[in-house]
Amino acid sequence: MAQMTMIQAITDAMRVEMKRDEQVLLFGEDVGKNGGVFRATEGLQDELGEDRVFDTPLAESGIGGLAVGFSLTGFRPIMEIQFFGFVFEVFDSVAAQLARLRYRSGGTYSAPVTIRSPFGGGVKTPELHADNLEGLMAQSPGLKVVIPSTPYDAKGLLIASIRDNDPVVFLEHMKLYRSFRGEVPEGDYTVELGKADIKREGTDVTIVTYGAMVHASLKAAEELEKENISVEIIDLMTISPIDIDTIVASVKKTNRVVVVQEAQKQAGVAAMVATEIQERAILDLEAPILRVAAPDTIFPFAQGEDVWIPDHKDIVEKVKTVYNF
Repeated sequence: MAQMTMIQAITDAMRVEMKRDEQVLLFGEDVGKNGGVFRATEGLQDELGEDRVFDTPLAESGIGGLAVGFSLTGFRPIMEIQFFGFVFEVFDSVAAQLARLRYRSGGTYSAPVTIRSPFGGGVKTPELHADNLEGLMAQSPGLKVVIPSTPYDAKGLLIASIRDNDPVVFLEHMKLYRSFRGEVPEGDYTVELGKADIKREGTDVTIVTYGAMVHASLKAAEELEKENISVEIIDLMTISPIDIDTIVASVKKTNRVVVVQEAQKQAGVAAMVATEIQERAILDLEAPILRVAAPDTIFPFAQGEDVWIPDHKDIVEKVKTVYNF
């Protein structure tokens, strides 16, 4: 296996799938010769040609409309939104057009579109670049929403997303792009959409999380282990649909749960997980379900990120609360 950063794994996934299927197209702002703002598409235009990998105008609404048209004519578009804070400009195409296409056409058409975009805090980006808006997508029926936390998962999930016959929002946390390397198989493989992964086995408390908070949770678990608190960590990977079966099985074992997200508490994913648990496994709980999340305020300027974004210390505190309840 090769050692790759997440950004390298994402590039490799697109390369593998575009070479396998000539109907896959890749487009967005600066994705061609420049290779994208984070170089996620670097070299792909040279390898695959300007007809397959090409730049668009600085207009997210136009990118979305282009994806709708291509999907109706037999192509499998990968559209890049340069930063997910700009999704409002293309929300109509994604949530009102692509998400409804199969239903609206009575199954005559599908929308095999992958919407890739970087998001997430901790890297001091300008305003409207880091916002955690995944809850908006997860609350839009007809969309799958995927957020990997490792290079291995990123490549396998992205290939699976491109092959899916319905629209998939594939979100890439900027802090994870080049922060570490992991083993990634060369060539073709997939990771199943809609399936969570247990990143760490434990017996006392279950943490349910996704994205960069997986790594914060792993750090917290290491600290808690020193105090003889055994933490199980579930990485959702797909936040819509949620793999509730894996979560409930863990809850029945540990009887205590903390749900962790980087987004504001009101943003939805953690609340959805907590609700599903109490509907299906409330009699297995020995403590309230607690959440770790950002404050319900606008995402702060860069100077305030370190205070605003949850960290492993916040997770340790909540785990101890449910453990000692």
